[in-house]
Amino acid sequence: MRHGMDHRKLGRKPAHRKALLRNLMNALVHAERIETTVSKAKELRPLADRLITLGKAGTLHSRRRVFSLLTDKEATDKLFATLAARFVGRQGGYTRILRTGFRVGDGAEMAIIEYLPVEEKKAGGKKKKAAAKKAPAKAAGKKKEEKETSRPAARKVKQSAPKPTKPRASRGQTQKTPEGGQG
Repeated sequence: MRHGMDHRKLGRKPAHRKALLRNLMNALVHAERIETTVSKAKELRPLADRLITLGKAGTLHSRRRVFSLLTDKEATDKLFATLAARFVGRQGGYTRILRTGFRVGDGAEMAIIEYLPVEEKKAGGKKKKAAAKKAPAKAAGKKKEEKETSRPAARKVKQSAPKPTKPRASRGQTQKTPEGGQG
């Protein structure tokens, strides 16, 4: 039964968990992209998004709340100066988690958590979308005619030089150590 399961415990006592998440938040604000385990990234995501929301408010009270979470003046200043300004037109979802594979040592699933990059706004986006909806019907007919009349060009094969290979030492050529092992 899942009653009272508010968050992941991450195998730590509450004080250690709080310190871990504070350090992850500081690292994320400084670097804007960090690699950690998936469970830590999922625990960090709501906290990182809350920091941006407080940064967008821009009040003295929100600055003090962010500083109490980060306890790092440089990270707080960066959050209010650059990161909050980046997401002015966005209503949430400031981070993303990209799974990268498994860690070699213990097989833990790793992920990259990062703040989203700056979105470039395109002028006349609605006009282009409306034109794009009308164009495919006409363009589809033209593409069929082109395919029927023209033949695809033959593929060009790249000529590459063969890779040099190193001669391998045979088993008889390895040296024996005085203890009887190979060295």
